[in-house]
Amino acid sequence: MEKVVGSVSAVLITGCVVTLAMSLSPVAGNERAHHKVNVGLQLYSLRVQFPKDVPGTMAEIEKWGISDVEAASFYGLSAREFREQLDQHHLHASGAHFEWERFASDIDGVIRDAHVLGCKYVTVPWIPHNGTFTLKHARMAVKSFNEWGAKCRAAGLSFTYHPHGYEFKTHGDGTLFDVIAQETKAEDVNFELDIFWAYDGGADPVKLMRNYPTRFKQMHLKDMNKSVKRPNYTGHENVNNDVTLGTGQLDLPAILAEAEEIGIRHYYIEDESDTSERQIPRSIRYIRSIGF
Repeated sequence: MEKVVGSVSAVLITGCVVTLAMSLSPVAGNERAHHKVNVGLQLYSLRVQFPKDVPGTMAEIEKWGISDVEAASFYGLSAREFREQLDQHHLHASGAHFEWERFASDIDGVIRDAHVLGCKYVTVPWIPHNGTFTLKHARMAVKSFNEWGAKCRAAGLSFTYHPHGYEFKTHGDGTLFDVIAQETKAEDVNFELDIFWAYDGGADPVKLMRNYPTRFKQMHLKDMNKSVKRPNYTGHENVNNDVTLGTGQLDLPAILAEAEEIGIRHYYIEDESDTSERQIPRSIRYIRSIGF
């Protein structure tokens, strides 16, 4: 595993960590860093490492100066056991992904596991469909999302959906994403903006946030290899088209500025590449280098 040169600083208010970030160079132990963005991590980024060594992988994340994470699997552990590992490494799962099938068959279990983890957000990452994503699929999702979102809200959780690009296919004067956004209840259903996938589907992440300034609650920070052609409505790309933030096609300064403007609070790096362990620390340093 790569060692990261740097130091970790935290601002504490009444015992709670509100900012935890990696500095670009060693600093004195009593120096406090103030950053606009608390850089978190979608744990799927380390899906190869976790099955081999859960505690060791958590320790590496902690060394990167990350405190806010989003779960995607428990890697053979129970939710309680996974939470214990998070706690031991000073990590907090503010969100977690659960597949459509789990919501459909066991939403009470989703809610229970989310509470055990201490999550605020529960997120569906994919709408099941074969071939082209259509209005029928979008309307199916609207119905389910409204039902699941209401139940999650009643349990003190916030339900979000993570688009994967296929939703941005044109429909009428807008897109199928517009159908989902406009026909779901804002008090029950909101969204996690994965800037890579939105851009892959032909959308402009900045314009999306301006069009729906109250609906995006979380963000996946990813950058796209400059060779990738878009739009792509499949929701699939070569994982190694995930590149270090700041080296690809996306305008990260503009995206982060707009995200801050609309009040997004949870920013998770998601790096699906084979070299994610090397790229994640570089991506954190890039975010700090541009003033976030």
